[in-house]
Amino acid sequence: MFYKLFKFLLVTALVILLLGAGVYFSLNEPIPPSKAGSKAEELTQKMLKAINYTNYKKVRYLEWTYNEKNHYKWDKLKGHVVVKWEDIEVQLNLNNYAKSEVFIGGVKMHTDPKEALIEKATSYFKNDSFWLVAPFEIMDPNVQRHFVELEDGSEGLLVTYLDSEQKPENTYLWLLNEDGFPNSFKMWTKKNPIGGLKASWDEWKVTRANIFLPSKHKLWLQTIKLTNLEAYN
Repeated sequence: MFYKLFKFLLVTALVILLLGAGVYFSLNEPIPPSKAGSKAEELTQKMLKAINYTNYKKVRYLEWTYNEKNHYKWDKLKGHVVVKWEDIEVQLNLNNYAKSEVFIGGVKMHTDPKEALIEKATSYFKNDSFWLVAPFEIMDPNVQRHFVELEDGSEGLLVTYLDSEQKPENTYLWLLNEDGFPNSFKMWTKKNPIGGLKASWDEWKVTRANIFLPSKHKLWLQTIKLTNLEAYN
């Protein structure tokens, strides 16, 4: 009886392993060849113009809800973000995280779990804001931009984010329409073992500040929704 159970578990594990390997090799892509220089910068400016980057730089406040769970109000000018989920509110100070404040059920925290919740809110904000404003961040100092000639003859913009030691961390290949508007990107990130997975940037909304913000992303195994979108001064 034990032998039959062991044999069944072993066969099941092998099948899962083979299926996993099959999925990996069928989906995994290497980062494509690319070139830095004038073509990359021209394509960058074309993309930024399409999403109205000039207006984005003037925007002070951004508000949104990530997957109906995490709620944000970001004051870009002061570098403050109010992050809310469940009965928790963290007032993040992006310039000095030690000065951030935490409230649970409206009660201000001075001890544990204050630090843990600040770290959690910071992680939430970094992830959830990326899915909102990543196209606007491609001119940041820690970003390298490269031109890619795609197989169908169209042009792609490869952006690589550098870590604190100026080493490549995460890379994204933006796929644009003829006007330079971003429709999707492919990802090569440390958190994802499969390189080149595609995520759409869909259902863009025009805010009162006259900038475009996405409200939906379709990935391989999930959908990300951004609601309550606001951008204003």
